[in-house]
Amino acid sequence: MPKRIIFHVDVNSAFLSWEAVHRIDDLGEELDLRTIPSAIGGDASKRHGVILAKSTPAKHFHVQTGEPIHQALQKCPNLVLVAPNHSLYAQYSKKLRNMLFEYTPIVEPFSIDEAYLDMTGACLNYQDAIETANKMKERTKRELGFTVNIGISTNKLLAKMASDFKKPDLVHTLFPEEIPVKMWPLPLSELFFVGRATSKTLYGLGLKTIGDVANMDLKILKAHLGNKHGEMIYKNARGIDESPVEVETAANKGYGNSTTLSQDVTDFETANLVLLSLCENVAARLRSDDVKCSCIGVEVTDCEFNRQSHQTTLLSPTNTTNMIYDTARKLLKEFWKGTPLRLLGVRTSKITKEDYSQMNLFDMVNNEKYAKLDKALDHIRERFGKDAVTRASFIEPNVKERE
Repeated sequence: MPKRIIFHVDVNSAFLSWEAVHRIDDLGEELDLRTIPSAIGGDASKRHGVILAKSTPAKHFHVQTGEPIHQALQKCPNLVLVAPNHSLYAQYSKKLRNMLFEYTPIVEPFSIDEAYLDMTGACLNYQDAIETANKMKERTKRELGFTVNIGISTNKLLAKMASDFKKPDLVHTLFPEEIPVKMWPLPLSELFFVGRATSKTLYGLGLKTIGDVANMDLKILKAHLGNKHGEMIYKNARGIDESPVEVETAANKGYGNSTTLSQDVTDFETANLVLLSLCENVAARLRSDDVKCSCIGVEVTDCEFNRQSHQTTLLSPTNTTNMIYDTARKLLKEFWKGTPLRLLGVRTSKITKEDYSQMNLFDMVNNEKYAKLDKALDHIRERFGKDAVTRASFIEPNVKERE
């Protein structure tokens, strides 16, 4: 019996897929957004916002997640744009998570559309793991209507690498003995935590592939990347990862979401658009579980993979999008100095079902207004679909277009 068997389950084009399933199953539409050039983003008529997810046909036009909508439309003028519906996405994420818990109690949600599963006790051997993963993949497609990629290995790092192989709707393995054949020939830019600055340094050393990094002298890597970063890159290249699959308890201690940007963000306005989308998602999940948070944090990773985070505690717990976003935006403005961002995330903690207030009268009125607004938006979107109403602050932000 192998020491560990880890699955990484990744929904293919999650937001786009969930929107497509909703339109077909709930609204009775015949057109499948996944079969045409389409994307989840802002408002095409306003040409504002960023691309949050795109279909496979849109990829053929080189449309990228995180790029401005007006730029995507220049690449693909016929791109069908759909405004995001985060309360809907939270529902589909929960459906998937509930299904995964039927296979193992050791499930770690990594983001709204990804999860790690420790399948060591559920699978007898590697072949059994592959058969189980294929059954899980087919069941997801049959019962939930969307597809996933599943990566299988002995640790989280390799399972994640495996799930990122050819997409969509596939199961891949990356066991330790397969590393030299499946992983080492890949460009070093595909290794985790290798960004543009790190790639430039490694290319300068004559390294081109992950295998080149894995077989480089660790002392040389540390000398050029620093002790901590150099050792991490070296271990990743060799597939070394001992981190456990961290179980999320029934009483969730925190809700968060983060996104890795396909291109670096350097201006506060664009960062705010991404931040708002993340806050929409986190707030929708809080409301879906009927809980509130009183601690909000923002985390960033820059182009050189330096990580920073900043958090604050509220006077009263909340699950309103506006309050979470306003707080997150202020936090980002306080500590971000404009270095190019590669990852942006929002985290909430101090979760409670209690409802108390220590605000002044003005804040109480505003908070009650926002809570009613969110409740109404959730209800309308769930009943009539996302096209029934869209948050104006998302589709028409005060952002100047870039020519």
